[in-house]
Amino acid sequence: MIPHGASVPAPEPDPSSDELLDAYSRAVVHAVEAVGPSVVSIEIQQAGPAGGPPASTQPRGGSGSGFVFTPDGFILTNSHVVHGASSILVRFADGLKYAADLVGDDPETDLAVVRISAPHLVPAVLGDSNAVRVGQVVVAIGNPYGFQATVTSGVVSALGRSLRSRTGRLIDNVIQTDAALNPGNSGGPLVTTQGEVIGVNSAMIMPAQGICFAIAVNTAKLVAAQLIRQGRVRRSAIGLAGQSVALARKVARFHRLPVESGVRVEAIESGSPGERAGLQPGDVIVAFGDTPVRGIDDLQARLTEREVGVSSPLTVVRGVEVVTLDVVPRESKAS
Repeated sequence: MIPHGASVPAPEPDPSSDELLDAYSRAVVHAVEAVGPSVVSIEIQQAGPAGGPPASTQPRGGSGSGFVFTPDGFILTNSHVVHGASSILVRFADGLKYAADLVGDDPETDLAVVRISAPHLVPAVLGDSNAVRVGQVVVAIGNPYGFQATVTSGVVSALGRSLRSRTGRLIDNVIQTDAALNPGNSGGPLVTTQGEVIGVNSAMIMPAQGICFAIAVNTAKLVAAQLIRQGRVRRSAIGLAGQSVALARKVARFHRLPVESGVRVEAIESGSPGERAGLQPGDVIVAFGDTPVRGIDDLQARLTEREVGVSSPLTVVRGVEVVTLDVVPRESKAS
């Protein structure tokens, strides 16, 4: 019993709480220090429509974010940040700024590449979005509302989301996060605590809180490579909307399939190669030609310009059966 008037000793601090906070802080700081030097703000000017009233012909401005991903000045950002720009200015957090050239943009995936000529660039390390797990801590870096080099953090809320691009096409395998994004964050990196980029921040649901989206970096790698090589993405298409799903283990084992997941067909375009081949909603595509298909990224990787007009076997799981169809992809209307 403590005597009346005696001081009560303060409770011992819980070291575990401090250690957890310090560990979290250290992880976020490490990610920012690793990727922060690669992040830029992007300011654009768009020419007004020709022949319009004088006020409409004045250049219009816009801004967003991006990040250097090669030592020779290639920068990833969103298509909607730079699409239609007449001039592009890139600014680093230290104030240095450079004029940029548009290498190419792909509205169907909302990705674009611009290039600057500058010395001593620090490229961000691109990770593997297929290795991301729900609940994983992530950090977003960008320039919301013009506030340079703003850092927010959160977790991966969900994987395999679909997001409709401005062209109307569904962007598949999108990462959902609760790391706060605002206008101006578009095109900035979504980063792991190891300092690897796993996504390109792209969108948020304005009335909601904590529902934001990033284009998976594996998709960005494929798109950026084509934009750098030919300035655009030329695709083949089979005319379906799909989603990455896991296969029933019993079915995969029974048929000795080399994959445990595939692309479930959600809808088929009328008159498309997919419809002519006999695809049905609910089919799960597990192989294209001789290549296993584990998800949307695998299928999109195969639907390149090389496949236009080439007949290929398409292996699907239909119910509990495995069916092989012959499909002849056409060139994508948007390419």
